[in-house]
Amino acid sequence: MIGRSGQLARSLAERGAARGLELRFAARPDLDLARPETLRRAVAESGAAIVVNAAAHTAVDQAEDEPEAAHALNAVAPGVLAEAAREQGARLIHVSTDYVFDGSGERPWREEDPTGPSSVYGRTKLAGEAAVRAALPDHVILRTAWVYSPFGRNFVRTMLSLAGTRDALTVVGDQVGNPTSALDIADGILAAVAAWETEPARGTGETYHLAGTGSASWADFAREIFALSRARGGPFAEVRDIASADWPAKAPRPLNSRLASDKFAAAFGYRAPDWRASLAPVVERLLGEIAPKD
Repeated sequence: MIGRSGQLARSLAERGAARGLELRFAARPDLDLARPETLRRAVAESGAAIVVNAAAHTAVDQAEDEPEAAHALNAVAPGVLAEAAREQGARLIHVSTDYVFDGSGERPWREEDPTGPSSVYGRTKLAGEAAVRAALPDHVILRTAWVYSPFGRNFVRTMLSLAGTRDALTVVGDQVGNPTSALDIADGILAAVAAWETEPARGTGETYHLAGTGSASWADFAREIFALSRARGGPFAEVRDIASADWPAKAPRPLNSRLASDKFAAAFGYRAPDWRASLAPVVERLLGEIAPKD
């Protein structure tokens, strides 16, 4: 596993431990995405048959100011990892994003749809996908969206924290996507790994979408967070919808981030639960860390 402290890495550690699986994690200072030699060494020394790349430059607005750094981490590093995996005879699961699409339309994006990223982050992630495909036939690319978890910084934690001090919040209501628990992504990855134990070639060399079932706007997402929190005696706030134009950001956000995950379900027999069902246990865990509003 490339990465140790991120949402997906920690979710994989938790889900893997529950299954009694041996997972090894490589991260700083031993591994640095900006230093290709550390990537090659980490893969070679791991002896792993499957490498999961869950690390990236994910600061979307910051990437607009530092495109070279974003390119190094999101485009160059995945290609180096794929080359290292090929040299070792391993396969690579590379995690990508809904930002590779332009955000138009009103139906969920399918894997074969034309890409058209409108941000540095999206362009560098798309370049990373291309680098993986070019270097390693034995790969799986997983695009996901709107990731949250009990770990680290994410939208759910932010909303609960803000509700601890505010009675009302303005949240964007015209961007729609699939809220996705990193724990569900971990379950999907482990489902693929389990499938490979009996069918090593199943689903390889392909790109998939793996996101929560059902869609919502950010405002809808926030309202559900507060409904779950309030029912458990936690903080809550009124949510007032605003348009994207009223929430200026350096990097444009896709208006339509919906991803269709049917292809992954058909290949590996796993579909993420309804996003509301996955959100409830995460809210419950986070409430244990957040002080109630006075």
